[in-house]
Amino acid sequence: MNNKNITLIALFALLIIPLSCKKGFLNTTDTSAATADNAFGKSSSVVALVNSIYNTFQSSDMLKKSIWYYANYETHDFFNNGSDIVWNYYGIGADFYALPTFWNNSYVGIARANNAIGIIQNAIKQGVVTQALGTRLEGEAYFLRGMIYYYLAGSFGGVPLELNAVSTGLTPRSTQDQVFAQVVSDMKQAETLLVSKTQLASADLGRATKGAAYAYEGAAQMWLKNYTGALAAFNNPELTSNYHLLPNFMDVGEYSNQNNDESIFEVQFLVTGNQSWGDGWQDGGEEGWIDDFDWPQEISGFGYDYANPGLWYSYQAGDLRKQATILGPGDQNMSPDILAKWGGIQGYAVVQANYQSNPTVYSDGNGHPINTCGTIAHPWYGTDGTPRSGYYDAKKWRDPTLTGANGSGAIFGGQNQIMMRYAEVLLDRAECKIRTGDVTGGLADIQTVRNRAWGGTAPAVMQDGLTWDGKPTTPITDPLQMVYSEYRHELTAEYSTFYDLRRAGPGVAAAFIQQEYGTVAGNTNQIVYPYGPTADGKTHGVWNTSLPANKDILPIPVSSIGLNPNLTQNPGY
Repeated sequence: MNNKNITLIALFALLIIPLSCKKGFLNTTDTSAATADNAFGKSSSVVALVNSIYNTFQSSDMLKKSIWYYANYETHDFFNNGSDIVWNYYGIGADFYALPTFWNNSYVGIARANNAIGIIQNAIKQGVVTQALGTRLEGEAYFLRGMIYYYLAGSFGGVPLELNAVSTGLTPRSTQDQVFAQVVSDMKQAETLLVSKTQLASADLGRATKGAAYAYEGAAQMWLKNYTGALAAFNNPELTSNYHLLPNFMDVGEYSNQNNDESIFEVQFLVTGNQSWGDGWQDGGEEGWIDDFDWPQEISGFGYDYANPGLWYSYQAGDLRKQATILGPGDQNMSPDILAKWGGIQGYAVVQANYQSNPTVYSDGNGHPINTCGTIAHPWYGTDGTPRSGYYDAKKWRDPTLTGANGSGAIFGGQNQIMMRYAEVLLDRAECKIRTGDVTGGLADIQTVRNRAWGGTAPAVMQDGLTWDGKPTTPITDPLQMVYSEYRHELTAEYSTFYDLRRAGPGVAAAFIQQEYGTVAGNTNQIVYPYGPTADGKTHGVWNTSLPANKDILPIPVSSIGLNPNLTQNPGY
C-alpha cells in the first residue's frame, strides 16, 4: 500500500462517516451530511472537524485497555481476569490487540489536528468562522494534538512526530524528550488561543481550556526534568484561581457530578439509546464498558478487573479515600448515586433474585440480601471458577444507570473519564517544589491534598496502614516518597499513577512497587495471599512479580512496525 498522504486519507474518512461525539458541545446535528466539497464552507463543519479530534479518546480499547491498564496494572494495584491476564506478570507483548487501537487512533487524531490547524486559519481568513471562534478552535486542535502525544510518549517512549497535514507515513521515531518538548510547544501555543474556564459557555462545557493546557504543559515539563518551568505552569492563575479541590473526595468521581470544579479535563461520553450488549455499540451515542467491567462478577457478570488486597491495607487509618477507591469483603458501596438509585448493593436485580437460592453469595448471612462487596466469611472471588482477589474498584462503581449483564443488561455507560484534575496538579507541584529545594512548600501542597482526604486535618505523620502482608509499617519521612505515596492513594484507578512514577526517573517505579508489595523477580505465578480474609491457602488472582528492566514502557505494536520499516522496537520486546 502506498502510504503517501496517509493523513489526508484519515481526514477524508472523517468526512464520510457520522460523528455523534460526547456530551453537549459535541452533539452536532449536521456532520453526517459533510462531504469533501462542502465540509468546510460553513462554521458548523469547521467545529465538527475539531470535535472529531476529541473523538480520539472515545475508544474503550484505547482508554481502558491501553492507558488505564498501563496506569494501574503496571503498579500492581490492579489485576486482570480474562484474556489480558499477561499484564499481571508484565508479559504484555507487541502483538497485544489493544495497542494498535491506541497507536492508530492516536495518529488519526493527530492527522485530524494537523489538518484542522490549517483549515481553521483559512476559515478565519475567508470569514467562515469568526476570529474568536476560530482562535479557540485552533487552540483546541493544538491542545488535543499535544495531549495525544503526551500519552503516546508516556506509554511508548519516543514515537514519530507528525506535525504536517501531509505525510508519507514513514517517519522514524523521535526521542522521548523530543516528543515531550513538542507537547510543551503545543500546550504553550494552546495557552495563547484557548479561552479561560470562566469564559467558556455552558454549552461548551468539556472543551479544553487555558487551565487544561497549563496543567498538561506542567506535566510535560516534568518529563523533561524542567521543574522550574513546570512550576511556572502549575502556578498560573488559570489553574490556581479556576480549579479547586472538592470538599468531599467521594464527590470527585460521582456520575451526577461530572465536569465538576476539580476536573481539569475529562473525556466526555453520552448514552443516547439502548445500553445492552447487542445494541450498545450501535445507537449513535458514545458509550463504553469502561466502568462495569470493574465490578464484581457476582454483580455485573464480568469482574475483568479487580484490586490488590495490599492497596486496601495500605490506606492510613482515617483516610476517607479508601472507601471511594477500593471495596473489600464486608465493605459497602458508599457512592451517593448508587445509594440513591439502588439503596446500595442490595438493590441490584441479581441480588434480589438470588439471595434466597444462593445465600453464600447473595445473603448477608442473616436472611437479608447482601449489601456489601462479599463478606468476610465469603469474599466475592467470582462464580465462574477463575480467580479474583475479592477486592474491587470503587472509583469505577459509580454509574447508577448500569446493571452489568444482569437485570436490564445495561452494560454500556456514559460516565465521563477524568484524565486530569486539580489534586494531581497539586501533587505534581509538590514534587517540583521538593526537587527545586522548596521542601516546605512541597509538603504544604501534600498536606492540602491529605487534609481533604481526612475531611479536615490529616495526621502530621504519613504512614501506610499495613504492609501488603499485614505487618506494621514505619512513617514515611522522605519527601519524594511522600509524593509517590500520594500519587498512589489519590490517583490509583484513574489514568495517571504509573505515568507519574515512571516520569520520576529510571528505577523509581520498580523500587516503589517492590517497596509496596515485596515483589519477586521472575515470579510469573499467582501467590497465596498471606494475610486477611483471603488468606485461605488458595490462590485468588494476585501476582507479586517485580517490574522487569525495560518493561516500564509498552512495546511498539508489531503491526505498526510492519507498515513503517523506519520504526524500531523498544528494548526487551
